Amino acid sequence: MTQEPRRRLFVLDTNVLMHDPTAIFRFDEHDVFLPMMVLEELDANKKGMSEAARNARQVSRFIDELMHGLNKHQIDSGIVLPGGHRLNGNGNRKPGRMFFQTRLSQPLLPDTLPGHRADNTILEYCLSLQEQHPEAQVTLVSKDINLRIKATIIGVHAEDYFNDKTLDDLDLLFSGSSPLPPDFWEAHSQEMDSWQEQGRTFYRVKGPEAAGWVPNQFIFNEHTDDFEAVVRKVDGDTAVMELVHQYRGERNSVWGITARNREQNFALNLLMDPAIDFISILGPAGTGKTLLTLAAGLAQTLEKNRYREIIMTRVTVPLGEDIGFLPGTEEEKMEPWMGALMDNLEVLTQSDEGGDWGRAATQDLLRNRIKIRSLNFMRGRTFLNRYIILDEAQNLTPKQMKTLITRAGPGTKIVCLGNVSQIDTPYLTETTSGLTYVVDRFKNWPHGGHITLLRGERSRLAEFASDAL
Repeated sequence: MTQEPRRRLFVLDTNVLMHDPTAIFRFDEHDVFLPMMVLEELDANKKGMSEAARNARQVSRFIDELMHGLNKHQIDSGIVLPGGHRLNGNGNRKPGRMFFQTRLSQPLLPDTLPGHRADNTILEYCLSLQEQHPEAQVTLVSKDINLRIKATIIGVHAEDYFNDKTLDDLDLLFSGSSPLPPDFWEAHSQEMDSWQEQGRTFYRVKGPEAAGWVPNQFIFNEHTDDFEAVVRKVDGDTAVMELVHQYRGERNSVWGITARNREQNFALNLLMDPAIDFISILGPAGTGKTLLTLAAGLAQTLEKNRYREIIMTRVTVPLGEDIGFLPGTEEEKMEPWMGALMDNLEVLTQSDEGGDWGRAATQDLLRNRIKIRSLNFMRGRTFLNRYIILDEAQNLTPKQMKTLITRAGPGTKIVCLGNVSQIDTPYLTETTSGLTYVVDRFKNWPHGGHITLLRGERSRLAEFASDAL
């Protein structure tokens, strides 16, 4: 006889709802409890144009829709949450319900935790629920680490909110390239075709290895540089590969920049391909993400005229203390945040031709074709034939990332750059970042590409510091 699983009651903290407004619907057949303090905090945070304020308003709208037409008795009995409950061996379980705190909790907290603070009031409600429902496991769900620590100390089971995670482990994130096994050519040589088309070399291979590839994934021999290809098409266990273009030599440079390693060469192949509309590049500082992206943008905007202009933007999250308001126009306010991009731009545009007059003319030309924009004003816009660079994309939420990418009109390419180990946005982690989200969601799209840069190409000082400090 199988034992019935223990009933679970989930108490949601305010930060969970402000992080994901749909959280109340994501607990399957289990009951969800909302303390009155959470409703108070939602009300206090609903004003403003920030993402958190919009989410607070959305939660209130969800709750209002669920309560529509219900009387006091029905609300006290629990509001049925639509969907989410599963069928199991015991038949169809009852759908989950949402309950509100309707009476004051007994003073159950230790004297060291006074109940007038918001977090402590929520903890007190959890202890009260434990007394009312001794047969069930009461779980506090919060993004606040300190609240989870306090809950565990006083005997309340606490968990982080996991439903927003794109991956269980960052090691599972798609890298954009993979080495071929040592026996690949022997195992696939019998069913392999090769041909040339418009100066490009293609291979068609069939086998179990090819079945796991995705479009625009890079394939290479690990210990030699004699074979580097990009997957163009996958159909079952058959894949078509194309040899990559080599950007390692001076003759094949992009705006004077050459690839210094295999991953940089792969990145330039993606950036220079007009058939790819969305590119994500991950990598630690010094791997060349910004330099390669800018070089490809300048080459395609000024030389090949594929795009009308380059738009650069990033999230304005400070590293240290905020220095206050910045004077000037939108572009002037964004310039201090664009230090990394401007540094790379200086490298790409340094030339002694024409002396000071020549350099001034170059700077004027670039200012007309390169625009710096704030993310705050992206909603509602449509960009046509633009080359958009989004720097520090790891600090964006999945919803913010969606808002930006959906601004792209015909002929626009979007490049997202970031390092998921340097997230500055509160409550965002490596597995919940918008950058991780888009890498995972775009990996099967034939017009999207991704590459993870591994090797730093800065000075010996920077290399030593990154390893030793």
